[in-house]
Amino acid sequence: MSSDQKTLEKEALESLASMSAVPKIEGPIGRMIGWVDKCFLTLAVVALVAIAATVLLQICSRLFLPFSIAWTEELSRYLFIYMVALSVGVVLRQNRNISVELFHHLLGPRVQAAVQALLCALIGLFAFLVLPYAWQYAQNGTWQTSPTLHVPMLYIFFSTVVTFALILVYSLLGCLEGIIAMCRSSASLQES
Repeated sequence: MSSDQKTLEKEALESLASMSAVPKIEGPIGRMIGWVDKCFLTLAVVALVAIAATVLLQICSRLFLPFSIAWTEELSRYLFIYMVALSVGVVLRQNRNISVELFHHLLGPRVQAAVQALLCALIGLFAFLVLPYAWQYAQNGTWQTSPTLHVPMLYIFFSTVVTFALILVYSLLGCLEGIIAMCRSSASLQES
């Protein structure tokens, strides 16, 4: 793919999400955050590929074997749960979550940054409030095992802790990026 095509794709994606106008953190910290994002996305993609392989195994066992494999449905469900849990933070950071954008494209860069900071602060507050209850929920799985895989349900229920912890971390990061962008925008407005 040529650099012109990559540039056009990037511009098209950015035009779809008006909130992507808020700049991300750059420098060594930004590269480290990007590396962590890639790790979480890689794990989510591995889970997605494992889901596809598990479902394919289930289909093949039903068609070609005299018996069907019972654990494939359960494993695919657990993989799906963790795929969502591992990717939720990056989705929030890239503003790819479901949102209503009726007026965001009309806002200036400083106001877009303020809206991002406010929304991320509210999302982070919600995750902070829910996180202790997610931990309590996960602990319910200590005395349970899954029906066919016989995996302690603590590992499955722990996905709620992972989800809300990543939402909290990434919402704090989005709030910080919004505040930095507001300060940069106000400084550039004062210079002109």
